[in-house]
Amino acid sequence: MIECKITGVDVSIEKNKSQLLGPVSFELANSNCTIVLGPNGAGKTSLLRLLHGLDKPTTGSITWDPLAKIEEQSFVFQSPVILKRNVIENVYYPLMLKGTSKKEAITQAEYWLERISLDHKAYAPAISLSGGEKQRMVMARSLISDPKLIFLDEPTVNLDGKSKSQIEELLKHVINNGTKIIMATHDLGQAKRLGNDILFLHHGKLLEVGSAASFFKNPKTKESIAYLQKHHITVETGCEEEIATALNPIFNHAIQYEKIFKI
Repeated sequence: MIECKITGVDVSIEKNKSQLLGPVSFELANSNCTIVLGPNGAGKTSLLRLLHGLDKPTTGSITWDPLAKIEEQSFVFQSPVILKRNVIENVYYPLMLKGTSKKEAITQAEYWLERISLDHKAYAPAISLSGGEKQRMVMARSLISDPKLIFLDEPTVNLDGKSKSQIEELLKHVINNGTKIIMATHDLGQAKRLGNDILFLHHGKLLEVGSAASFFKNPKTKESIAYLQKHHITVETGCEEEIATALNPIFNHAIQYEKIFKI
């Protein structure tokens, strides 16, 4: 894994007079896989785009130690970006941009297509692939240039269980080979399986930063408790009142009912 520290100080993003993120301050250091969690509209995509340099902060600053080169990074969007070419040409395209010979580019693309079980569709039009196949192809394209850091924005959303499992196995492989991952997801099972650290965003504010184990066992804010409960994750706070406060009134009444009747 690369040695890398990313520090944000009072960072915010504003577009069309709407505050999408911040101000937030954070420090990310040497985690294999950092998971960005939060409800819809929390600012997850905005944070990823900001870190990758696709957007510039309205206020504040981000520093890298050591300085990260954009060519050593990849970004996988929630909706796959498909070139009007066949599958293998989509996959080896980043290598051609770097000046790799076509023969070598094809060899490497064939390796990655085999890894993602798409070698049998190497010369099919990329547009003809299923949703899961397209996302796997885009993953291969993002990894073929051997990035040190990859940003993933909901890479398995709306995919079937098999496609999701294939992508997770691929991510485990690249993590084990030293690539750092920063990923937004709504899949808390996936966050548990892959994540070392958690960033929890809510309405553009960064409410929690810490280890995945700590976040899932003992979240520290009522917003994160409510988020986990909504996704049916058991929270081991040992404080029923704290959970009740965080949740909606109906669930609150249910807890009080259980206390009264000892059920």
